[in-house]
Amino acid sequence: MPFYRVDEIRKKRPSLTPGTTQQSVAGELMKASVTTKPEGIGPPLHLHPNEEQFTLILQGNLHYILGEEERIVGPGDLVHVPRSTNHRSRPVGGPAMYFSVKSPAGDGDMNQDYHKAEGAEEVEKRYPGNA
Repeated sequence: MPFYRVDEIRKKRPSLTPGTTQQSVAGELMKASVTTKPEGIGPPLHLHPNEEQFTLILQGNLHYILGEEERIVGPGDLVHVPRSTNHRSRPVGGPAMYFSVKSPAGDGDMNQDYHKAEGAEEVEKRYPGNA
């Protein structure tokens, strides 16, 4: 049984979100990561048609869009993102760190099943600093 220390997992810089660091591992049926994002940084509204996701906020606050809902989530909040659900998050008031698990594992890349949502550009125009 593998055991991991997050501070020993290699840090990656995902191409979808410059300035973000991600430390991830993959198992047989799921993949997991700890991600740190600077304030205001995140991918556009997107969906994962083949993956289900859970995200636990560890530090900071995130403005989250999940389907038709919007809210600020913080430490201790757990977000479930069903397959094919439009979503996106942006740290507000400083950086944020969160733990995510996705299934299936695929090739282990946390961004493997990323698909930009229809109308993503229009959604981003609604937020200061993104127009």
